[in-house]
Amino acid sequence: MKTPETALIIIDMQRGMADPRAGRRNNPQAEDNIRQLLLAWRAEGRPIVFVRHMSRAPGSLFWPGQPGNEFQENLAPLASEHVVEKNVPDAFINTGLERWLHMRGIGDLVIVDVSTNNSVEATARSAGNLGFATTVVADACFSFDRLDLHGKPQTAEEVHINALSNLQGEYAAVANMAELLD
Repeated sequence: MKTPETALIIIDMQRGMADPRAGRRNNPQAEDNIRQLLLAWRAEGRPIVFVRHMSRAPGSLFWPGQPGNEFQENLAPLASEHVVEKNVPDAFINTGLERWLHMRGIGDLVIVDVSTNNSVEATARSAGNLGFATTVVADACFSFDRLDLHGKPQTAEEVHINALSNLQGEYAAVANMAELLD
């Protein structure tokens, strides 16, 4: 599980991600894997940060005060755990996250959640650029189907692997949950 100073960063595990309007996704076991990591971090007393997307777009699944904005029940923070609210994909932009981590001497991050090609990738890129040793857990993240620039459908699996490939080695290490828990 890395070091005692390794923080688990759980991004956007909100009810809206389970809404059918979000679209078809890969890694249906991702929430179970995130939950296992969360329980392992809690058992070890390691730092955990929950990131919540607060949409600026009325009608969004993640508009403040809407049910989709709430954390999923099995992945909700305890009162003692840190919560960061963001308005853009990157959890470091205008949130104080970098300062919070530095104030606690945290230099290693494990990032999980959704979506791999959006908030996970944006946050992992910034983490790597800021000097954090970053690991993205491939089977504890997921993406949704989308169209590429030419209008060609890309499956969630393709979107997911492309995002992880963008991160691997340059901004982060990519691992599976079992590798972290061993």
